[in-house]
Formats: sequence, C-alpha cells, structure tokens
Amino acid sequence: MRKLSPLIAVALAVATAAPALSQDAPVVDKGDVAWMSVATVLVLLMTIPGLALFYGGLVRAKNMLSVLTQVFATVAVVSIIWLLYGYSLAFTDGGGLNSYVGGLSKAFLAGVDATTVVATFSNGVYIPEYTFIAFQMTFACITPALIVGAFAERVKFGSLLVFLVLWVTFIYFPMAHMVWWWGGPDYFAEQATLRAAAEAAGDAAGVEAANAALAANGMLFNWGALDFAGGTVVHINAGIAGLVGCLVIGKRIGYPREPMPPHSLVMTMIGGSLLWVGWFGFNAGSNLESNAVTALAIINTFAATAGAAAAWMFAEWMTKGKPSLLGLVTGAVAGLVAVTPASGFGGPIGCLFLGVVASLVSLFFCTTVKHALDYDDSLDVFGVHCVAGVIGAIGTGVLVNPALGGAGIPDYVSEPGSLVVAPYVFATAVWAQTKAVAFTLVFSGVGSFILFKLVDMTLGLRPSAEIEREGLDLAEHGERAYVT
Repeated sequence: MRKLSPLIAVALAVATAAPALSQDAPVVDKGDVAWMSVATVLVLLMTIPGLALFYGGLVRAKNMLSVLTQVFATVAVVSIIWLLYGYSLAFTDGGGLNSYVGGLSKAFLAGVDATTVVATFSNGVYIPEYTFIAFQMTFACITPALIVGAFAERVKFGSLLVFLVLWVTFIYFPMAHMVWWWGGPDYFAEQATLRAAAEAAGDAAGVEAANAALAANGMLFNWGALDFAGGTVVHINAGIAGLVGCLVIGKRIGYPREPMPPHSLVMTMIGGSLLWVGWFGFNAGSNLESNAVTALAIINTFAATAGAAAAWMFAEWMTKGKPSLLGLVTGAVAGLVAVTPASGFGGPIGCLFLGVVASLVSLFFCTTVKHALDYDDSLDVFGVHCVAGVIGAIGTGVLVNPALGGAGIPDYVSEPGSLVVAPYVFATAVWAQTKAVAFTLVFSGVGSFILFKLVDMTLGLRPSAEIEREGLDLAEHGERAYVT
C-alpha cells in the first residue's frame, strides 16, 4: 500500500460537488466510519466536560457554575446553528464569494441523507456526509467555547450568547471555509486530467476552465496554508477574539490588587486530562481515515504535549522554586494547541521540540508580557491558544520538510489519480504559514472587536458591579456550584 500524506486540513467537498473519476467508484469503509464516529465523540468530550471543568476550576467558586453553563450552552446553541446554516456556509461552494465563504445550498441540510458522502484524503475513498457534518460540528462548538475563558467572571450570559451566535456566523464559518474548503483528491485528479488533455489539444479555453476549477477553493487553501486540525481556524481565531473581548469588557473588579486564585485545581487537572484524551480525536480524526497518517497524528499529539508539559514545569521550577500542577497542565494545553496544525505533517521528534518551544513562549506571555501590558485575560486564552497557535502554525511550515522527518506537502495534481509529495521549499512553505497567521489575526481581531462593540452598545456586555462582586452563579443562574 502506498504511503499517504495528509492534505491541508480536515474539510473536504462532498462528492456531489466534486465527483470522483469514473474509474474510481466511491468506497465507504466501515473501519473509517467507526474511527470517525469515535473521534467525533472524543472532540465533544474535550468541550463537555473537559473544557468546562478546566475553565471552571480556574475561576473563583462563586463563578464556577456560570462557566459550566456558558460552555455547555455554547455547545447546544452552536450545534443548532451548524445544522441550520453553519455547515453550508463552511463547506459548500460560495459562488462569487467562494474564496471567503460558502453558500446556503445545504442550509437545513438540504440534499443530505444517508447516501451522500464526503471525500477523504485518498482517491476514491469516502465517508458518510453525516459523519463529516457531526465531526466538524464539534469543532464549531469548541472554538467559541474557548473564547469565554478570556473574560470569565465578568460577562452577562445573554449578551455572551448573542455575541457567540454572531461570531460563529461572521468569523468562524468563513475562516473554516477559507482554510478547509477544496474540491477533494478525485476532483483535483479529474481537473488535472482535463487540463492535460486541453493542453495537448491546444484548447486554451479548456485549460483556463480547468485552472479555474482547480482554484475554486478557500482563499487560505489557495495560499498553500497548512492546517491539519485547526491552528488558524480554531486556536488563533479564538485566542485573538478572547484578547479583544477582555480588552473591550475591561478588568475584573479588584484585578490585579486582589488575589484571585483558582478555586479547584483538582477540577482543572481533571478537565485538562480530558482535553488531552479528547485531543486525539481532534487531531487524529482530522485525517478522516484510519490509516498510517492517523497513527502519525496520534504519536505527534503525545510527543508535543509531553514535551510542553515538562518544559513548563521545569521552567517554573527553575524560576519560582516549585513546580506547580497548574503550570504542568497549562503547559500540556499549550503543547496540544501547537501540535494541532502540525499533527499530520510533522514527525514525532520535530513535534516534541515544537511543544517545548511553544510552552516556553506561552509561559513568557502568560507571565511577563501579561503583567507588563496589564490586561486581564482571566484564563490565559490569548497567552496559550493564540500564542502557541501562532508558533504551531508557522512551525508547521518548517516541520513538514521530509528532511526533518515531516510527511511533506502532498500533490494530487502532477500525477492525477495518485498522491506524490511536492518538492519542499522552505521560504515558500513558511511564508504561506506566516500569511495565514497574519490574516487570521487581523480578520478575527477586527471582526471580533466590531461584534463585541455592537453587543456592548445594544445589550451591554458586563453585569453590574454588585452582581460581579456577588458572583455570577446566583445572579445570572439562580444556582450555586456548591451547597454547604
């Protein structure tokens, strides 16, 4: 069996939009379906209860229940939006706006049933479209849920829900489309074959038509940006939005004069551990198949996370004199974030070092930079997710190099119907990653600022000072996390 390398990300066009070559009938393998079903459940586990407990343990006891509610409600609301129109905006052809966002041809899942399929990374191999929709739905849920940690303990629940609905609609769905929308391997092979035939016949119009079809992808995809499982779409996207949110809303009352330690590091450790477990579905599931690349993503997720956790622990031990559980778990999350875009592209040793670097830089941002700039990112969403996401995204352009143990950049066009590895050019690969990072920061940062200000001017983002001092659990939800 030929060795397969992953393409640029998880999302692929449905077979109806990108028909397979006539000699390759779609194949749905029960093993792939079983693995993707497990991976989908694992990503949901990351969010509820994983992220909810991780965040909940980090806030004060009077706000524990509010954070749990915010994360759980985000999953419920975004799941509904995804089924109604989110999937269509992310993963259909957008016509004249196709470089930036999809259309509404599959709103309310029109045209989707148990017989429709989605391409994977192998020519002629497909998975059920329902499987793909469910898997991508979990990504759409966890991304906005990450944002809430940046301004935890000081946001009105109703206003937050309105913001998140707007944010996934105008920020997340377009980002997912721009990075992950393409025609699939069979469609690329078909168009490359048509182009070669047109060139041989001297048919300039045919060549132009084939080139246009090959370029009918998301904008960042066409830039050559590599994002296996969501470095730009998920982590940088959410991280910069979180920073903008905490700046617009302002600091917590008493910050930084009053101590605001986590109320339960036990809960945080449980949540962090569930994140690590669930992240295997996040990264390895992004291959859409059960094969050697899935194994590569799994071992890379182990390597980067272990390296990052150990690096943060030892760095903190050296600088503060004691290794903390909070630092150990936070370092692990930084490693998970960093390896996300590289998990199917890099090699295990390269990803190990990527995790170490990302962890140390995130530690610097979560301490020195945060204190110097005096912003109140409650749970270090920017310092971990955005910073480690940037390092992981740019680092992917380096680690994909086969000379460094990487899988190489796949090429489905030069030999239609097969997969070869394209020649690696350092400057080209790193520049594509850098452009994608810069675009994500600007697009999400500016767009999030507009949405935050819009909600603040209409509904108000922040509760009263009295409610904030009392805690959001009772005032916003009429319940307590703990009853004594």
